[in-house]
Amino acid sequence: MPEAEAPMIAVLISGGIESAVLCGEFVRSRRRVQPIYIRCGLDWEDVELAAARAYLKAIACDRLEPLVVLDEPIRDVYGPHWSTDGGDDVPGAETPDEAVYLPGRNLLLTVKSALWCRLRDVQELALGSLGSNPFPDSTPEFFQGLETVLGQALSGSPTLIRPFSRLHKSDVVARGDGLPLHLTFSCIRPDAGLHCGVCNKCAERRNGFRDANRPDRTRYADEQ
Repeated sequence: MPEAEAPMIAVLISGGIESAVLCGEFVRSRRRVQPIYIRCGLDWEDVELAAARAYLKAIACDRLEPLVVLDEPIRDVYGPHWSTDGGDDVPGAETPDEAVYLPGRNLLLTVKSALWCRLRDVQELALGSLGSNPFPDSTPEFFQGLETVLGQALSGSPTLIRPFSRLHKSDVVARGDGLPLHLTFSCIRPDAGLHCGVCNKCAERRNGFRDANRPDRTRYADEQ
């Protein structure tokens, strides 16, 4: 099949490692890739979106479509919350993964991106969710049920693909060899555009590189 006729796959991308590696892997496999970023109005999104753009620019090729940015404001729903108010209660490095749970986030992101795909006849939507993710909206049962509901609501929907659903972050870091992972961003309390180095997500990032036995080229405001 000529490259221009290869079926497109959409990738729900953040600035983070999982979606970045996922996007890179599909590009490497010679798929046409449509990255989608959904902006919800959370505190770290300006830095995260800039990182996503920088990463995509670094891996740019004819098979990679321009980034689509969709708006889905959520600040008014979450109200006063560590993700929206810039306060001092952002979950720190010592907190469990459950501390960073944002209710309904995967549901909202998947529904909006799936609708975008459905209206443009994109048949597959890939998400970088991990097997180690502890949240109720990250289980296989959740995504199976959601795909069924989307199919009913939209008279057909893209297939939801989760290639990393049995992996841990260190596995994905290792799969990212040769990709510019230093350009990715996974911090919930950015400091002057850098990873803060002390939040829950920065700790998870550090541990991912350490457990994968890969050098961490990330710039942290607090180098510890």
